[in-house]
Amino acid sequence: MTLFAEYDDYDAAGLAELVAKGDVSPDELLDCALARVDVQNGDLNAVVNMQVKVARQMIKDGLPDGVFRGVPFLLKDLSTAAIDFPSHNGSRLLANTTYSYDDTLYSRLAATGLVTFGRTTSPEGGVGPVTEAAVYGGPTRNPWDLSRTPGGSSGGAGAAVSAGILPAAHGSDGGGSVRIPAASCGLFGFKATRARLPYGPEAGEGWAGMAIDGFLTHTVRDTAILHDATAGPEIGAPYCAPPMAEGFAQSLKHPPRKLKIAFATTSLDGTAIDPDCAATVTATAKLLADMGHEVVEALPSADVGAMMHSWTTIVACGTALWIRNAVKARGTPLLDDEIEPVARGAIILSERMDGADYLEAVGKIHAYGRQMAQFFVDYDILLTSTLAEPPAKIGRYRHQSEDFLNYRVGPGGVFEYSPFTAAFNATGQPAASLPLGWSKDGLPIGAHLAGRFGEDDVLMSLCAAIEQAQPWAGKRPKRFGLNLG
Repeated sequence: MTLFAEYDDYDAAGLAELVAKGDVSPDELLDCALARVDVQNGDLNAVVNMQVKVARQMIKDGLPDGVFRGVPFLLKDLSTAAIDFPSHNGSRLLANTTYSYDDTLYSRLAATGLVTFGRTTSPEGGVGPVTEAAVYGGPTRNPWDLSRTPGGSSGGAGAAVSAGILPAAHGSDGGGSVRIPAASCGLFGFKATRARLPYGPEAGEGWAGMAIDGFLTHTVRDTAILHDATAGPEIGAPYCAPPMAEGFAQSLKHPPRKLKIAFATTSLDGTAIDPDCAATVTATAKLLADMGHEVVEALPSADVGAMMHSWTTIVACGTALWIRNAVKARGTPLLDDEIEPVARGAIILSERMDGADYLEAVGKIHAYGRQMAQFFVDYDILLTSTLAEPPAKIGRYRHQSEDFLNYRVGPGGVFEYSPFTAAFNATGQPAASLPLGWSKDGLPIGAHLAGRFGEDDVLMSLCAAIEQAQPWAGKRPKRFGLNLG
């Protein structure tokens, strides 16, 4: 079989342009993606629940004439319902879940002409900055260094895109789950303003409104086009995002206005971070100043510690709820080996609380959003590192502890490793991770930019301008051998 040798040279939009011109067929592009799965997935453990016959039938039946017609695509193996794509949802308890409907997000993606052929790995319940769920038989690994995590919870998506299996993949983000893999895998990851993308029809929100879908890509334009294709309110949604001045892709056509940008080379509470991560922030701040923006070192005064404890309370309750619903739906008791220790710990923590405790946590999240909004009265953008250090070693944050609170916010816990991203799930603001730095060991480091609530287009425009000033898409991990002849 002869493969399209230039597959790696194009982003999703570029591949779609080739299909539209007749230079390559959807079947040929799917062959390229599948060949890369065959060669790389044994090491990465990133792609699961493949439905190749479904993908071939999509092509045979005639794909929608959309912006990504013929481009291979993967859904995250968590939450997103699609009739043709069973899911494990990162858990042995939910293994081989099937769906009777397509959710709104997948319906909008399908309308673009994407050729979905499977799913990508996720940690159980979407909890944690790594992807090492027991249901997949082993950890998902980082293409840059197989001893490192690709992040979580969209870790499989990050690994698959970074490795070149496909140019873009679906993810979701409730505490950094798009931006953490983007930083870990040298990719672009964008979290839109709360409710910018649909969450239904089965649910109106996730984790008290902190969760939202997103995408892992090499280029800003792919992310922008994917957001244009999927954004917008849906019938019955409890709330929607404020309108933007212009669409995502339109915002790429010009640089943003001169912005006032705050930056911090520490965590949000002033704690020191890894020197390579701090250096990435400093270099990015200089780049932004050279681009003509006003750049000032400043930290918001919002109580990030209280926010993270409240985030942990809400996620513990959300974890306990999906487990309870799954057990109730099948009508038999939960078995000892069906969920991992961290999920058990979430149940234990939730059982110590009552409804008033949960509502208090939601109230503290809302208060944090108001505190952070006050900071953004004076600043358009906040620049930090995405993570406090380069990608962690495999096993460090494996779901092996039943102390859910300590796993998240205890010494050496997730919050120390990822002290930035969840802040903007709590506030609902748009935020992005850009692959602008490298550790001394050659590992990717993300620079994190957060914008004002609702100003997704401003942030996306700035990301595109940075990409033009300091391109990153050509830097890829070493490929495993492929027969392209």
